[in-house]
Amino acid sequence: MERRTLLKASLALSALGLPGLPAFAASPVKPGKGEPFSFDGLKDQAKKLATQAYQSPAEKLPPTLSNLQPLDYQKIEFNKADALWSDKNDIDLSVRFFHTGMHFKVPVRMHAISPDGRAHLIPFEPSMFNYGDSGVDTGQLEGKHLGFAGWRLAVGDEKPSERPEVASFLGASYFRAIDKNMQYGLSARGLAVNTAEPEGEEFPDFTQFWFEQPDPDTKTVTVYALLDSPSATGAYRFTIDAGNAQGVIMDIEANVYTRKAIKRLGVAPMTSMYLKGTAQETARDTIYPRMHDSDRLSMWRGNGEWICRPLYNPQTIQFNTFQDENPKGFGLIQHDHDFDHYRDPVAWYNRRPSLWLEPKNDWGKGEIALMEMPTVGETVDNIVAFWVPANPVTPGETLTYDYRLYWWPEPPASPSLAEVDETWSGMGNVQEGWIPGDHSPEEYARRFAVDFTGKTLEKLDDNADVQVEVSASNGKISYTAVHAMDPIDAYRAVFDWMPTSSDTTPVTLRAYLKQGDQTLSETWLYQFQPPAPGDRHY
Repeated sequence: MERRTLLKASLALSALGLPGLPAFAASPVKPGKGEPFSFDGLKDQAKKLATQAYQSPAEKLPPTLSNLQPLDYQKIEFNKADALWSDKNDIDLSVRFFHTGMHFKVPVRMHAISPDGRAHLIPFEPSMFNYGDSGVDTGQLEGKHLGFAGWRLAVGDEKPSERPEVASFLGASYFRAIDKNMQYGLSARGLAVNTAEPEGEEFPDFTQFWFEQPDPDTKTVTVYALLDSPSATGAYRFTIDAGNAQGVIMDIEANVYTRKAIKRLGVAPMTSMYLKGTAQETARDTIYPRMHDSDRLSMWRGNGEWICRPLYNPQTIQFNTFQDENPKGFGLIQHDHDFDHYRDPVAWYNRRPSLWLEPKNDWGKGEIALMEMPTVGETVDNIVAFWVPANPVTPGETLTYDYRLYWWPEPPASPSLAEVDETWSGMGNVQEGWIPGDHSPEEYARRFAVDFTGKTLEKLDDNADVQVEVSASNGKISYTAVHAMDPIDAYRAVFDWMPTSSDTTPVTLRAYLKQGDQTLSETWLYQFQPPAPGDRHY
C-alpha cells in the first residue's frame, strides 16, 4: 500500500472535506417528550454506576461491520443533511456521527438537549449514511440499535453540508481538534488507567453524549459525556469554543468516580507520534528529514520554572515522571511549523497543532508522566503524557479536575527566558568537519547541540560571557562550548557525553544557559539510550 493511501486511511477516521450532500436538512431527533437532563443528574448517574459491577458496553456487531477493513470503513459517509442542528438556519454549529464497525464496537448513545432542558435520544438509522462501495450489507443493519461510534463537530457560516470539521470524538475516550492550519494531529483522552503498568493498560469509554443546543450566532457548544471502565466512571462537561482565530479551545470539567483502587491514574492524557527529528535523524531510513506530530513536552511548573523535554524514539519503552505541585501548564508541542524542514506534501507535519493544558482548579501534588515507545511507523502513536496525582487512588473516591485545552499552533503561554529552538546530535570527541580516526570504545562520546532563542539573548552584548550549565544522570560531560549565532539571534550550547561504564541505562541530560549567576534560558531536559560497548564506534 502506498504511503499516501495508508496515511489517508489512518487520518480518514476524522477526515476533512467530505463531499457535500443534498441541502434538504431534517432533524435526526425523533419527536417525543424526552427526559429531564442536568449535569448534576449526570454526576449522580456516574457516581451510582461506580457502585455497580462493570459491564462491558461492547456489542457483537453484524459480520458486515465487524469484518470491515480500514479503507472500506473510510468509505462510509455520514449524510451531512442529517447532522444535528442542520435544520436550524441561525445555528453555525452542526454535529455529524461516525458509524460503528471495524474495531469500533461500543455503541455510543447520542442525545440532543432541547432548549427546555430535556434530552432526546438520536437513534441510529442506516438512511443517515451513504455506504457507497464499502461492501456493507445494509440488510444486516435493519432493526439494529447500533448507536454510533463517535461524532464530529463542524462550524461555519456556510450551509451545514459545506462547514469544515474542527473536532472529533472517536474510539474509547479519544478526541482531537484542529488549529488555524485546519490539520488534525495529536489526540487527547478522557482518562488513562494504569498506563505502562505490567498488568496492561485499561482504556475507558465514553458511552453516551448529550449535546446542548447552542445559542444563535455563536461558535461555542457545551457537550456532556458519561465515561465507564472496569476501574472508574466519569461525568464530563466539554465547553468547546470553535470561534478563536488560533484554533479550538476546550474547557473540561472531569468528575471521576472510582470503582476500585487504581495504581496509576492518568488525568488529561494526550497522545502523539514522534518518529524522527533533528536529534534522531537515523531513527528511520526515509527520504523525509522529520516526521512527528509533536517534538517536545513543555512544562510550566508550579514554582515558575519552564522545562523543555524534546521527545525521543527509544529502542525500548521509556517511562519518566516529573514531580510538581499545582502545575501552571504542560503540553505536547509541535514547535517547528516550517514546511521546508519536513518537505512532506502528504502528511503536512508542519501544520499539526500543539496541545497545551492549563489547570483551572487546584491539582495539588503529583507528577507529569511521559511514556515514549519505539516505533518505525508514522501511523502509530508512541508518545503519551498525563498528570498523575500523588495520593493513592482508592475505591469510592470522587476526583474533580477542571482544565482548559488549547489546540493552537503554539501554546498561549511562553517563558520570559530564552526558549529551546532545536536539538541536534552527532559524533562526539571529534573535531567537527574532520574525518574521524580510529576510536576505541573508551574514546566514544555523543555530542549534543541545543539552540536557544529569545529576547534575553538578543539583548546581550557581542562579547557577553554566556555559559552552559549541563549535567548527566550517569556517565560524564567531557566538553562544553557556547557559540553565538548572530544571523538568527541565537546561542548554541554544545557538549559531549561520555560513558564511564558498560551500562546502557538511559541517560538524562539537563542544560540551560547562564551569564554569571543569571539564568538566561528555560531548562533543556533530554533522555537517550547509549549504545552497548560493542557498538561504541563511528
